[in-house]
Amino acid sequence: MVFDDIDRRLLDYLQVDSKQTNKELSNKLNLSVTAVYERIKKLERDGYINSYVALVNKELVDKAFVAFCHIKLVKHSQDYVVKFEKEVTNINEVLECYHVSGDYDYLLKVLVKDMQAFREFMVEKLTTINHIGSTHSMFVINEVKHTTAINM
Repeated sequence: MVFDDIDRRLLDYLQVDSKQTNKELSNKLNLSVTAVYERIKKLERDGYINSYVALVNKELVDKAFVAFCHIKLVKHSQDYVVKFEKEVTNINEVLECYHVSGDYDYLLKVLVKDMQAFREFMVEKLTTINHIGSTHSMFVINEVKHTTAINM
């Protein structure tokens, strides 16, 4: 697929509001509704668009306490890494998990109700995963910037 400036603009518009109609997008891009539809289908088929989601207001659902946890495994064997990654993906409070370089092995983004809920998460869920050597947690004081859009 040739990925051109129109595709970039189309992705920009969809990242801002994916519920826009093809008619609205066609007006912005100066294309026919059919051309917009075909481009979107091609972007989906070729993997540029993975999914469409609703971004939920965490305060309104009582999940506004955000923490970042550094995790260090006791050993860097393939077995330990695979087991940790499998287990951490099943923990609902973990929104994101990254295998990172540096002093720690993983960085987790955790979302819970409050400090008490974070303690319960640590004691009842995270620390029950085998092979964790140490953790280091940081709590969000203020969210300065949060976006899901990738700048084209």
